[in-house]
Amino acid sequence: MPGRHRAAGLVAEVANGAESHFPAPTLKMDDLDFSQSPPAPAPRPAAPAAAERSSAQAVAQSSLYDPTVALNFFKSAGTAEKKPAGKPIFVANEKSGGLFSKGDRMYLLIEGEVGLMINNKFFGIVRKGEIFGELAVIAGLPRSATALAKIDCIVLSLDEKQFHAALGKAPEFALMLMSIMVSRLRQSLARLGAAASAGGPADRSSVFDRKLLAELSKHLADRPPVAVPAGKVIVAAGTVGVSMYVVREGRVAISVNDQVVEHIPPGGAFGELALVDRSARAATAVAETDCQLLAIGRNDFLALVKAKPLFGASLLKSIAERMQALAAQVAKTQV
Repeated sequence: MPGRHRAAGLVAEVANGAESHFPAPTLKMDDLDFSQSPPAPAPRPAAPAAAERSSAQAVAQSSLYDPTVALNFFKSAGTAEKKPAGKPIFVANEKSGGLFSKGDRMYLLIEGEVGLMINNKFFGIVRKGEIFGELAVIAGLPRSATALAKIDCIVLSLDEKQFHAALGKAPEFALMLMSIMVSRLRQSLARLGAAASAGGPADRSSVFDRKLLAELSKHLADRPPVAVPAGKVIVAAGTVGVSMYVVREGRVAISVNDQVVEHIPPGGAFGELALVDRSARAATAVAETDCQLLAIGRNDFLALVKAKPLFGASLLKSIAERMQALAAQVAKTQV
């Protein structure tokens, strides 16, 4: 697709001849541009344990990542900021809120280089054109790492309110971000499938509240809920995914290699991964009790993401929470 770049070539430059140090004191949104970006050298692959930890903060770029879409998204509602070398952008386990707090923010790195640290040790690098710190805004999750400006940096940042405002203007960004997060989630599911059981399965939270669930049902009025008896396989790992499902009633178990890793309650959703990246099912879903399921095909899924920003935001939050929960399970298998 024209304008789309490989993950390894994501570089952002300030238009009209950006320098390696800070530009003039006043940062203008119109001066920020990805179009003149030369390709950057491919980053070294992180060690497995470090890569798993970095997934909690940095978005792994993919072939579906479009830096121009990301830049326009952040420019539409974000704030340009300078971050001097040696200063943290955010700190692991820091608390948001408070009298003088601006709240959690997610970032797009425009200029510079950011290091991700755990226990004062670097485990990952954020380069120009990459997004980081998004899980705190999308799902309200605590920072699992510290982000430190290794050299003078320029970033565009969004708080939760700005993120939702930008999503209302460009809801397709949710699908792009989903595709990147899904690749991380699949990595965790694959690692769980290859590892011995460590602790019990996670209880996934509801994705859609009653109001949004009612809106979905109204939008899909011509497709009534599907009744599924207890014990029936709903989707099988390795098969082609044509629908995602929202649990109206009952409870669903998600398993990898016959090991239950998650439980889905009413209001929860599953099967969306295959709709996002068009890959085979990563897990098997079985009705633990008699269930009523709302099936959403890919065309309806894409239409909902574009027409209802809250639908995309809710799925992003769900995927982020699953990333954290499954990464914790993977970490237990490596102890």
